[in-house]
Amino acid sequence: MISIRRLFSRARRQAGLSRGDRALDDDTRQFLLTFIHDKRGVEAWVESPTRFNKPSLLLVAHDGEWVRRAVPSGAWAFEFCSRHEVPAYQAGVVPYPQRKRDWDARRR
Repeated sequence: MISIRRLFSRARRQAGLSRGDRALDDDTRQFLLTFIHDKRGVEAWVESPTRFNKPSLLLVAHDGEWVRRAVPSGAWAFEFCSRHEVPAYQAGVVPYPQRKRDWDARRR
Protein backbone atom coordinates (compact mmCIF):
# COMPACT_ATOMS: atom_id res chain seq x y z
CA MET A 1 0.00 0.00 0.00
CA ILE A 2 1.27 3.49 -0.92
CA SER A 3 1.42 6.04 1.86
CA ILE A 4 -0.28 9.41 1.42
CA ARG A 5 3.04 11.26 1.73
CA ARG A 6 4.62 9.14 -1.02
CA LEU A 7 1.59 9.57 -3.27
CA PHE A 8 1.72 13.37 -3.03
CA SER A 9 5.49 13.60 -3.37
CA ARG A 10 5.29 11.58 -6.60
CA ALA A 11 2.52 13.88 -7.90
CA ARG A 12 4.66 16.89 -7.07
CA ARG A 13 7.64 15.45 -8.99
CA GLN A 14 5.46 14.72 -12.01
CA ALA A 15 3.96 18.21 -11.88
CA GLY A 16 7.50 19.61 -12.17
CA LEU A 17 7.64 18.26 -15.73
CA SER A 18 4.79 20.38 -17.02
CA ARG A 19 4.46 21.37 -20.68
CA GLY A 20 5.71 24.85 -19.91
CA ASP A 21 9.09 23.46 -18.84
CA ARG A 22 9.78 21.82 -22.18
CA ALA A 23 11.76 23.54 -24.87
CA LEU A 24 10.08 25.99 -27.20
CA ASP A 25 8.63 24.44 -30.34
CA ASP A 26 10.50 25.02 -33.60
CA ASP A 27 7.75 27.12 -35.23
CA THR A 28 7.71 29.65 -32.39
CA ARG A 29 11.51 29.81 -32.24
CA GLN A 30 11.65 30.36 -36.01
CA PHE A 31 8.97 33.07 -35.79
CA LEU A 32 10.97 34.96 -33.14
CA LEU A 33 14.19 34.63 -35.13
CA THR A 34 12.50 35.87 -38.31
CA PHE A 35 11.14 38.92 -36.47
CA ILE A 36 14.59 39.68 -35.04
CA HIS A 37 16.34 39.37 -38.40
CA ASP A 38 13.69 41.11 -40.53
CA LYS A 39 13.20 44.18 -38.30
CA ARG A 40 15.57 46.95 -37.27
CA GLY A 41 16.33 47.94 -33.70
CA VAL A 42 14.56 45.04 -31.98
CA GLU A 43 14.49 45.10 -28.17
CA ALA A 44 12.96 42.52 -25.86
CA TRP A 45 10.92 42.63 -22.66
CA VAL A 46 10.78 39.45 -20.60
CA GLU A 47 7.43 39.14 -18.87
CA SER A 48 7.30 37.09 -15.68
CA PRO A 49 4.72 34.35 -15.28
CA THR A 50 1.51 35.18 -13.49
CA ARG A 51 -1.13 32.97 -12.03
CA PHE A 52 -2.88 32.84 -15.40
CA ASN A 53 -0.11 33.40 -17.98
CA LYS A 54 3.14 31.66 -18.78
CA PRO A 55 6.35 33.67 -19.01
CA SER A 56 6.50 35.51 -22.31
CA LEU A 57 8.86 37.40 -24.54
CA LEU A 58 7.76 40.70 -26.07
CA LEU A 59 9.84 41.86 -29.04
CA VAL A 60 9.51 45.49 -30.14
CA ALA A 61 11.00 46.80 -33.41
CA HIS A 62 12.24 50.35 -34.06
CA ASP A 63 8.88 51.43 -35.51
CA GLY A 64 6.87 50.03 -32.58
CA GLU A 65 5.68 46.85 -34.26
CA TRP A 66 5.67 44.11 -31.66
CA VAL A 67 5.03 40.42 -31.10
CA ARG A 68 4.55 38.44 -27.90
CA ARG A 69 5.07 34.71 -27.49
CA ALA A 70 5.02 32.38 -24.49
CA VAL A 71 8.43 30.97 -23.60
CA PRO A 72 9.56 28.14 -21.31
CA SER A 73 11.02 30.49 -18.67
CA GLY A 74 12.35 33.97 -18.08
CA ALA A 75 15.90 32.60 -17.95
CA TRP A 76 15.36 30.96 -21.33
CA ALA A 77 14.17 34.30 -22.77
CA PHE A 78 17.21 36.21 -21.47
CA GLU A 79 19.54 33.52 -22.81
CA PHE A 80 17.78 33.55 -26.21
CA CYS A 81 18.15 37.34 -26.43
CA SER A 82 21.79 37.18 -25.39
CA ARG A 83 22.57 34.56 -28.05
CA HIS A 84 20.98 36.75 -30.74
CA GLU A 85 22.39 40.05 -29.44
CA VAL A 86 18.99 41.55 -28.65
CA PRO A 87 18.86 43.94 -25.67
CA ALA A 88 16.52 42.43 -23.07
CA TYR A 89 14.76 44.11 -20.16
CA GLN A 90 12.63 42.84 -17.31
CA ALA A 91 9.03 43.94 -17.86
CA GLY A 92 7.63 45.58 -14.77
CA VAL A 93 11.03 47.10 -14.03
CA VAL A 94 11.68 48.80 -17.36
CA PRO A 95 8.51 50.27 -18.92
CA TYR A 96 7.44 49.41 -22.45
CA PRO A 97 8.66 51.98 -24.99
CA GLN A 98 6.47 54.82 -26.22
CA ARG A 99 6.86 53.59 -29.80
CA LYS A 100 4.93 50.41 -28.86
CA ARG A 101 2.06 52.47 -27.43
CA ASP A 102 2.12 54.69 -30.55
CA TRP A 103 1.96 51.57 -32.78
CA ASP A 104 -1.02 50.30 -30.79
CA ALA A 105 -2.78 53.67 -31.08
CA ARG A 106 -2.30 53.75 -34.87
CA ARG A 107 -3.78 50.25 -35.18
CA ARG A 108 -7.01 51.07 -33.31
